[in-house]
Amino acid sequence: MENNSETTMLGGQVIDAASVDPAEFAANVARASDEELAQAMSSELRGLILDEIFKRMQQHVRADRVRGVQAVIHWRIKGRPDGGVDEYQVVLENGQCTVGRELDREPRVAIELDGVDFLRLVTGGRSGPDLFMSGKLQVRGDLVFAAQVQGLFDIPKAA
Repeated sequence: MENNSETTMLGGQVIDAASVDPAEFAANVARASDEELAQAMSSELRGLILDEIFKRMQQHVRADRVRGVQAVIHWRIKGRPDGGVDEYQVVLENGQCTVGRELDREPRVAIELDGVDFLRLVTGGRSGPDLFMSGKLQVRGDLVFAAQVQGLFDIPKAA
């Protein structure tokens, strides 16, 4: 079976990321140790996990909070097994969110952190300001807007 952006083979099993409930995912991240999350983020699951999280940002954006917001956010997720980073662009405009891998627009803010901290951030286990103050999250650009980004999305709560 071929892998696509929503499925992959792992240990002979097909993993379908699109079928994972966000609350269940958040609960699994909350229960996992940093070492377990680091292992997942250095495996073949990394791309599948990141692609699905960013795809779902489009579904979890708070339209009432982004109405009137015009912003481009560049995300750089460090810690790829080859030493590289995964990059995503989130565009908020006209009350909507679009996501892509191509960084083709000037960002209002660029956010960089490692894979484990990213998982904790997007599942509500850590806050952006907390990660920033501890030096685990780097921000370039509009710091005030960066502090508001997490509140623009419905963050899944662990079940």
